Amino acid sequence: MGSLVGHVIPGLGFLLIGLWHLFNHIKLHLHQPNSYRAPPWFPTSKFKYVELIVIMGGSFVSIAMELFISPHKHQPLDDDGTIPSYHLHNFEHASISMTFLVYAAFAIILDKVGPKAQYGLTQLLGAIAFGQQLLLFHLHSADHMGPEGQYHMLLQIVILVSLATTLMGIGLPKSFLVSFVRSLSIFFQGLWLMVMGFMLWTPDLMPKGCFMNSEDGHFVVRCQGEEALHRAKSLVNLQFSWFLVGVSIFGVSFYLALVKFYGEKVDYFSLARQIEEDEDDPADDVESQKKSKLLDSKSFINHMEKTAFVPKDMER
Repeated sequence: MGSLVGHVIPGLGFLLIGLWHLFNHIKLHLHQPNSYRAPPWFPTSKFKYVELIVIMGGSFVSIAMELFISPHKHQPLDDDGTIPSYHLHNFEHASISMTFLVYAAFAIILDKVGPKAQYGLTQLLGAIAFGQQLLLFHLHSADHMGPEGQYHMLLQIVILVSLATTLMGIGLPKSFLVSFVRSLSIFFQGLWLMVMGFMLWTPDLMPKGCFMNSEDGHFVVRCQGEEALHRAKSLVNLQFSWFLVGVSIFGVSFYLALVKFYGEKVDYFSLARQIEEDEDDPADDVESQKKSKLLDSKSFINHMEKTAFVPKDMER
């Protein structure tokens, strides 16, 4: 991953998968609001497993890039068969891709076999993939004390949301909000990875006082002094907050756009307007109360008259 392409390409994959899920979950909920049940993945009309095949293909390419294409020897091991320290991060990135490859492969197998626990097991495998991603980014072997470390720390927050909502989806398969947040978090993962790639490996976009330094066969962003480092990290935090707001606006706007396009027309009313109408016409309420009391009193009198003549009739 330690390059512009190594961040942008995987980020684009996450972004498209997240957008695909977001679109389909909203559409499914609009068409089936009462019987909505969130699937772990979405088939297509022409070929059922396109989404899972894309995940498998992207994961396979990522593993090949990390272990066989990017290394100078086109293999990640030393001459004695051990893993050199400067290739540890390649194995970590490949392990994340391997977990997503396993998820997609077993999702296809589970769909073909069709066991009763298919939904829960598929969601569990997805949660394991996000858990593996979170663990390896948190325990990353590369030195992430600088701006790159700040980007990765904030990325872990988004991954944690994806992990939590995937686990919640096992017990709450009918919750649209859980699926909505999960899809949006996957979309945000991809967007943030792309931002990392451009901001960390484009010299003109680096924070003032920071530079790219070659260390152990890959480039790392370093800053001149504590002040420049603190400023760079603060800028990363601001970027994350701005993108968080932007992704939130995008998610809700996307939902409203699909509601307008697919949803049925529903008559809405304003609670404030209803209260104002009630306050503007209090006489109607008083009149209706008087009529109700009058009817109650008449019914009571009629009842008493009937019961009063019952004993007399019996004596006769």
